[in-house]
Amino acid sequence: MKTPSVYVAEELMPFLRAKIAERLYREGMKQSQIAGYLGITQAMVSKYLAGRYKTPPEEVTRRLEDIANDVSNFILFGGSREDAVLLVARRVFELFQSGFLCRFYAEYAGVSEEACRSLFSVGSSRGEILEVLNMALNELLKDESFPSLIPEVRSNFAYSLSSPRSIEDVAAIPGRITAVKGKAFALPPEFGASTFTAGILVKLADIRPEVRSVLNIRYGPDVEKAIEAAGFKVVRVKTGGLSEDDAIRTIAEVFREDSYDAVIDVGGFGVEPLVYLFGKHPIEVVEKLKRLVRNL
Repeated sequence: MKTPSVYVAEELMPFLRAKIAERLYREGMKQSQIAGYLGITQAMVSKYLAGRYKTPPEEVTRRLEDIANDVSNFILFGGSREDAVLLVARRVFELFQSGFLCRFYAEYAGVSEEACRSLFSVGSSRGEILEVLNMALNELLKDESFPSLIPEVRSNFAYSLSSPRSIEDVAAIPGRITAVKGKAFALPPEFGASTFTAGILVKLADIRPEVRSVLNIRYGPDVEKAIEAAGFKVVRVKTGGLSEDDAIRTIAEVFREDSYDAVIDVGGFGVEPLVYLFGKHPIEVVEKLKRLVRNL
């Protein structure tokens, strides 16, 4: 019988492991280390790096490459093997939950898509959201340049569930991120800990559902030059004089025209100018922050 687990093992995991191995190897990790993370032999890692693996259909390939990139970043940021395994499992399970993989599994197993969909109930992945946001937050706090980018109103870092309905579906930093004696400090992320940054992500769910994470930093001529040097796609807004709800709406609505790496809010009377960095997930946002820092 070709159950979903057999389908994953035979059709998906070889390609996924190969893509993770390729990325980690490019980043300088030894084959023996890669083998340890992937739970396979070094000989199998060599086989993957030589390009000897099965490639799924193009649509599935694109999704698996996204997962491989996220998991590779997670590992490179210091994530444990156990957590990496859980992250892969959750992401693949989500592809079944959404119904995306059911079409391909149905063809593979000779069953109906409806039968596949009935096996998977849609549920929240709050544990994963907190896990990934906390991992990215820890990487952010280790960056010695970050404290100089924290604005007077302090920074917040948020990550939403897929299709958030309210700020309770968005994890963020309670009390925000602050600088203490030149070092960044933050409490562990929680759901419902933000209104403004979380509100932006809730609004974006109907406009750009793939954009699920945001971090705000200070604005200044040096930051603007760094944004330009980093090659970010950026847009400007002005929220000075607006209510909080209108300010949230103003920032989110610009994404109807295009997807942006950064939104510069020039502020106004009583409103500090800020830069909002956006991404599909917190690790991508931290990568953008690091690119910006390199160009300061």
